Amino acid sequence: MTREVDVVVVGSVNRDYVCRVAALPAPGETVLGADVVVGSGGKGGNQAVAASLLGARTAIVARVGRDRDGRALVKDLADAWVDTSEVLATAEHTGTAFVLVDAAGENAIVVAPGANELLEPGTTARAVGVLARPPGVVVTQAEIPEAALDAAVRAAADAGCRAVVNLAPFRPLAADVLALCDPLVVNESEVSGLLGRRVRGTDQATTAVRELAGRCRSVVVTVGADGAVVGACGEVTHVPAERVDVVDTTGAGDAFTGATAAALSAGRDLVDAVRIGVLAGTYAVQRPGAQASFPRAADLPVGPLHKPE
Repeated sequence: MTREVDVVVVGSVNRDYVCRVAALPAPGETVLGADVVVGSGGKGGNQAVAASLLGARTAIVARVGRDRDGRALVKDLADAWVDTSEVLATAEHTGTAFVLVDAAGENAIVVAPGANELLEPGTTARAVGVLARPPGVVVTQAEIPEAALDAAVRAAADAGCRAVVNLAPFRPLAADVLALCDPLVVNESEVSGLLGRRVRGTDQATTAVRELAGRCRSVVVTVGADGAVVGACGEVTHVPAERVDVVDTTGAGDAFTGATAAALSAGRDLVDAVRIGVLAGTYAVQRPGAQASFPRAADLPVGPLHKPE
């Protein structure tokens, strides 16, 4: 029996250990922090939860360890109505992220990938083939092995589904994989790596989008508090963000990507989907934590994306 899924996420899941500090430490510096808060994260897990909370029927393909952190991750995903049938437990430890958040809400993160490194191309392609059906969306990121990312994108194309690729953290993509991205989602740092030059601000992001337009089906460059620049169908559009007081930027990019994917799976065009993504990211930065900060459909002025079952 085929499961009905709107968004399939292929990606990393991590247990997050978060500590707030007055200022991020410089090299060689020790700083004192507040209490440690433990929660669920990883770009894949975050994006799956973000899409699911907005009403998209969402499944995730991922790997955890046979440990307490792995069990907690799976429970948190299931509690957010994410299908975890393709989350497999392995002998490797669950991915772990160590997150510092300063008084301005900026963060520094170190990730020990653990079981995420065991996501391999054959089983990834099989899982996407089982779950993905047009007009669904397949989402992936660069916190998983390169071969698994490539397999997810190609399997999405084989299934007739849209591939949303968040190239975070940056690494080069094969030209044929890049050509299937619809959209490629990158921030200023990641698009700088892709183009081999510094890209900062909306004007430079607009130039970058025009340059990438011929290399992928569509592209989105996020520009922090200034929103995002979208390139699709020969048009370039700046989607601004509302100015707000920032509490914590952890997971905001994942809220954006997951919400954008949810909107695309509901039939919204890319510019409209990115507007919804910007609203979700703006909502998230005003609250602490990653998944805990993500909006439900009722929290955004966009109406329901999917009809309730």
